[in-house]
Amino acid sequence: MCGIFGIVARDAAIPADVLERGTKSLAHRGPDDSGTILLHDPSDGSTEIGLGNRRLAILDLSALAHQPMHDAETGNWIVYNGEIYNFREVRAELERCGTSFVSHSDTEVVLKAYARWGDGCLSRFRGMFAFALWDSRQHRLFMARDPMGIKPLYYAQSANYFLFASEVRSLLGTGLVRPRIDKAGLLNFLTFGSAYDPLTLIDGIRALPAGCTLVWQKGKIQESAYWDLVDAPWARSDASSLSHNGSAPAAKIQKLLEESVRMQLVSDVPVGIFLSGGIDSSALVSIVSRGGVRPSTFSIVFREADYSEAEYSRAVAKKFGTDHHEITVSQTDLLRAIPDALSAMDLPTMDGINTYFVSRETRKAGVKVALSGLGGDEVFAGYSSFRTIPRCERLARVWEHLPGVARQGVASVFGAMVPPSDQNRKLTLLMRNGHGALHPYFVSRMLFTPEQRNSLLKYVGRDVCELASAGQRGHLNRAVALDAVNRVSYLESRCYMLNTLLRDSDVMSMSQGLEVRVPLIDHELAKTVMSVPGAVKMGRTPKKLLVDALEGSLPEEIVRRRKRGFTLPFEYWMRQELRPEIEAQLSAGRVSGGPLGPILRGTAVEQIWNGFLRGTVSWTRPWSLYALQRWCEMQNISA
Repeated sequence: MCGIFGIVARDAAIPADVLERGTKSLAHRGPDDSGTILLHDPSDGSTEIGLGNRRLAILDLSALAHQPMHDAETGNWIVYNGEIYNFREVRAELERCGTSFVSHSDTEVVLKAYARWGDGCLSRFRGMFAFALWDSRQHRLFMARDPMGIKPLYYAQSANYFLFASEVRSLLGTGLVRPRIDKAGLLNFLTFGSAYDPLTLIDGIRALPAGCTLVWQKGKIQESAYWDLVDAPWARSDASSLSHNGSAPAAKIQKLLEESVRMQLVSDVPVGIFLSGGIDSSALVSIVSRGGVRPSTFSIVFREADYSEAEYSRAVAKKFGTDHHEITVSQTDLLRAIPDALSAMDLPTMDGINTYFVSRETRKAGVKVALSGLGGDEVFAGYSSFRTIPRCERLARVWEHLPGVARQGVASVFGAMVPPSDQNRKLTLLMRNGHGALHPYFVSRMLFTPEQRNSLLKYVGRDVCELASAGQRGHLNRAVALDAVNRVSYLESRCYMLNTLLRDSDVMSMSQGLEVRVPLIDHELAKTVMSVPGAVKMGRTPKKLLVDALEGSLPEEIVRRRKRGFTLPFEYWMRQELRPEIEAQLSAGRVSGGPLGPILRGTAVEQIWNGFLRGTVSWTRPWSLYALQRWCEMQNISA
């Protein structure tokens, strides 16, 4: 696991110290080793290529795994971030073809696989990765991001320079990208609590989408998709590759689930497990323990009983005999940690602080790799939205047949009669729009409604709105062929999970030099689960396919417990010790005089805070604005 940075200069020289500074800015991601290389393209004397890497040593701890890594046979160079869990199998296949190796690292396997199969090497990898490879024969830079988007990769291009990095702030630190807010990315943030790929919050910086490649050649770039959850026939709504009765899917999923967990235990350093006491993390503990390993588990607990899951995580730890560690977090701890936690955010989101705490304490315990149950809800239909959104879709199809005037009238009456709340604002919005541009899924995930956004923003043009929503429209178009349950799963995986959960997990864990692995979203496993008809996934048991695949190994109280998200007690703390800090940041004067003053209305921001104090706005709304404001100040971003 690493951080990567690179710059290509065409008809210009790479500015002094940019390569070293960009690489050094990623030191937290890779405290174990560092390396840079400056190359010249012999076919074009005006092109320079700089590659940099910071390494967190997980596999092959020796100097032979140093990066940037060179292939002496082809002249190619690579900088790589991630883990290829099946690298031994790929290596064995290459060795049968006559390929020889110097190291025992997966980095060299990627390098040699590209030499053998070119771009097609990606179809052989199971893992999480983002890498950039200079192809000396084709005189091109080849970049790729893993199918599920677990590892990030950002880039920027100007007239003379192409830059890429694992983090946005590394690109900003070069001085070659103007630190200016991207209005479409900001609109995404206000709508969903994070910028959605390929947009970021910085004008000129883009994210390479999940399952995509990028080629830079002679100053031109071309993106291509090589994998998606709905590209193949098995992902369509009429998929019949697995039985409709549930028994055959459970058997196949059990095999893939155990295979994924077993592969992701590969490491030359200790591996721990984040344990919340829910089905997903408990499933990992069960599978690991079944293989004869006594894992170390880590749980966050709170003094506030309504938020603490200690009784459940303790029950799982006791049943499987884990080496269990509890991390007690108080509001005082949070207040002290806010500067470090926010500085760890590469891009602000409405979440992520919880991952910061568990990552920090896990790393302090000497663990460099942790398994997380992230993605279980999205893949195995664990959210309540898997029931409510299909119902909303059916109602919307009926509702849209009413005349627009009637819909607007009923929505206006409803909005005037019900108490003000985030939920009621969303219901009113759905009633106004029927089954139009706003799909029920996106309304369910909405942070601020369009009406609220319009009050917060001083001006947003139609072109910005179109750009901000292009990604969501694309995902929805790809999900049309799926049944209602699988449509929600696809949208959750490509929207919320990708742009909030996975991004937060990456930057918060890597800020502590910790690698987090997510076995429940191995892309082969996710593909198989997606091939199961939605009706088979739904039952009286939460996450039926996952529970069935575990063969009754989980305690009954874990399976039947009420669903609870892994979050800190912000609702309570923001009215207590956190209040002075957040209230000061969200005051009208502070916002108007701050970096976002030219684009946000300070009075509207203050009204959101006051709405929270009155109980008509949930804590995520003011917290997201607070995180945005602080992040812009810390990164010197201007509107």
